[in-house]
Amino acid sequence: MAVKTEQVEKNLVKVVFEVSAEDFEAAIKKVYAKNAKKYSVPGFRKGKVPRAVIEKYYTAAVFYDDAINLVLPEAYEAAIKEADLEPVARPELDVDEIVSGKPVVFTALVTTKPDVTLGDYKGLKIAKIEHTVTDEDVTREIESVQKRNARLVPVEDRAAENGDIAVIDFEGFADGVAFDGGKGEGYELELGSGSFIPGFEEQLVGKNAGDDVEVNVTFPTEYHADNLAGKDAMFKVKIHELKKKELPELDDDFASEVSEFETLDEYKNSIKERLEKDAENKTKTETENAVIEKACENAEVDIPAAMIEAQMDTMVQDFAQRLQYQGMNLEMYMKYTGSTHEAFREGFREQAEKQTKTMLVLDAICKAENVDVTDEEVNDKIAEMAKMYNMELDKLTELITDAEKENIKNDVQMGKTIDLLVNKSKIK
Repeated sequence: MAVKTEQVEKNLVKVVFEVSAEDFEAAIKKVYAKNAKKYSVPGFRKGKVPRAVIEKYYTAAVFYDDAINLVLPEAYEAAIKEADLEPVARPELDVDEIVSGKPVVFTALVTTKPDVTLGDYKGLKIAKIEHTVTDEDVTREIESVQKRNARLVPVEDRAAENGDIAVIDFEGFADGVAFDGGKGEGYELELGSGSFIPGFEEQLVGKNAGDDVEVNVTFPTEYHADNLAGKDAMFKVKIHELKKKELPELDDDFASEVSEFETLDEYKNSIKERLEKDAENKTKTETENAVIEKACENAEVDIPAAMIEAQMDTMVQDFAQRLQYQGMNLEMYMKYTGSTHEAFREGFREQAEKQTKTMLVLDAICKAENVDVTDEEVNDKIAEMAKMYNMELDKLTELITDAEKENIKNDVQMGKTIDLLVNKSKIK
């Protein structure tokens, strides 16, 4: 393959490469064979129209786009490999005029990985980070489980107090007019939880089941609904019922009901072990982050704008995916927060710059220290994943693609690089 490169500017290379006329013709034939049924020409049965007739009727370019999509990925990868470039963002691709019988010439503007000037990264001095677990931590954890397992019993001999559950109907009015989303029936509201508009729950404290209450509040100025932000509102509230939480006794029966353990002491010990493991992991993570941050502060790198933009796009996509798990999408989130796609995406810029620099610096340290990964280490990581996913090792190994295995190898390599930094640092 004929490949020409030209340095346009720092970390931006123009790559000119071509696909032979024979290979492009073969791609067009594949496209025709696959899509012939889509085209209708008077006088021919659908799917039986000769290629030459389709090209004459729809122009010769009718199959070009699909043919380009067939040949371009492989041709681009081969050109990048031949030019010995390391792209870090999607290229800007263009195709010159396509002439029958001649090679198809492509042009790609490729953003390449920038050089990193490493500063000191060995012997870095950081303050010792240590998270410990106390008996109070264990007690708080057990009390949290106790509250989650509380049962609700009717309140019949007193007025509402903070912590009670009020079963209410409500309807909200602004300027004397009922507004959308301001009505509910049979709603269970925990008084003092702060889940309603500030001032709402407080006005139900001291009231009794059966009471009709007018609640007057002011919406926050930052409220998600612009038509209500900062406005005064009145809610008509009917209290149908009051309930209170009755906590279970902290005894062996409680332990056996909420856990796999038979006694409360066993349950407490298991909680302490888990909290200690969490504290150990938190200490490890924060120590690693402190060392990495210092190594990055000491390094210099001019990050290409396209690389940061690509990282921002990835972060937006990750956020959108997390929203889907919660039954939301970006459009709903934008409406709720009153933001725009541009402003939302821009909010990731600083974090994207930091993450990109961290990745580049760690990669440079990895190469400087010749950190290598063996097949055994990759297999150990896969075995660890199989245990975590509760899968048979053979089954998981069979499902993992070569690309995924390469990602696993990279993850192990980065982990070893971070371990090297921590082991060579001075923690006091």
